[in-house]
Parts: sequence; C-alpha cells; structure tokens
Amino acid sequence: MDSSFYSIAILVAVLVIWRRTRGMFRPIRGNGIRLLVPLLFMLPAIALMTNPKVHAVSWEWVAAAAMGCLLSVPLILTTRYERREDQNIYAVKNVWFIIAFLAVLVIRFLLRDYLIGIDAETKTALFLTVALSYIIPWRIVSYVRFRKLYLSKPKLAI
Repeated sequence: MDSSFYSIAILVAVLVIWRRTRGMFRPIRGNGIRLLVPLLFMLPAIALMTNPKVHAVSWEWVAAAAMGCLLSVPLILTTRYERREDQNIYAVKNVWFIIAFLAVLVIRFLLRDYLIGIDAETKTALFLTVALSYIIPWRIVSYVRFRKLYLSKPKLAI
C-alpha cells in the first residue's frame, strides 16, 4: 500500500510541477476562476475524513490543520502573477516555487513515515486535513492576487 501511495503522490507532484512550469510561459485565460477549480477535486476528500473508522482526538485535527497552514506559507510566498507586454497575465517564473512544493511533499512523506502508531484510516484523514489546510489557503490567495492584477488597468505600451 505504501508503494502505491508514494507512486500516486509522485505522479501528482510531477503533474503539478509540469503544469506550473508550463503556465509560466502561457497566459492565464479567463477571469481566474480556474485557479479555484482544484478545490472542487478536494471535495471527495471531505467524505473520507468523516469515515466512522477515524478515531482522532481534537488536538490531532488542530495539529494537522496547523501543519497544513504552515506548509501553505512557502507556496503562498512563491506564487505571483504579472502582466506582460502583451497585456496578458502570467505566473511569474519562480524556481523557488518548485523547491517549496517539493519541500512540502518531502515533509509530508517524512511525517507519514514518522506517525506509525495511528491506524490507516485516521492517518489518511489527518493527512487529508493537512492537504486541505495548505491547498485551500494557497489557492484562495492565488485567486485574490490574480483578480487584483486582472481588475487593475493594463499599462499601455508606448
């Protein structure tokens, strides 16, 4: 089971990094709502967190959410947008985002291996809480930053 978890996590990480680096060279289309679409894919995770087999005390939920919020900080700090000469909005080229994303992934792997006394269902629910707690703030802040730039008046080229 652990090898399949790591395989899926690595595949998702590769797809996120590929999409992010590709996005640095292509303009972001539309009004930015696509930045929030990944949150819809997180909705089924909430059902897994409410599994009756999950036995976590309240401090574990709070610790998982706090860890997620802490992990969102480097992602938020390294996600920026810019309006280029063609007046389209692009993600700023930033190698630190990739480093931060990989660091978050490594921290999650290390925590998963460190927590050995917790049953599989509870561990899954807590790690979904961590994931939701860093993806939701990161995506919302990204959307707000994009919208601020989107609604600002484009500078005319002289």
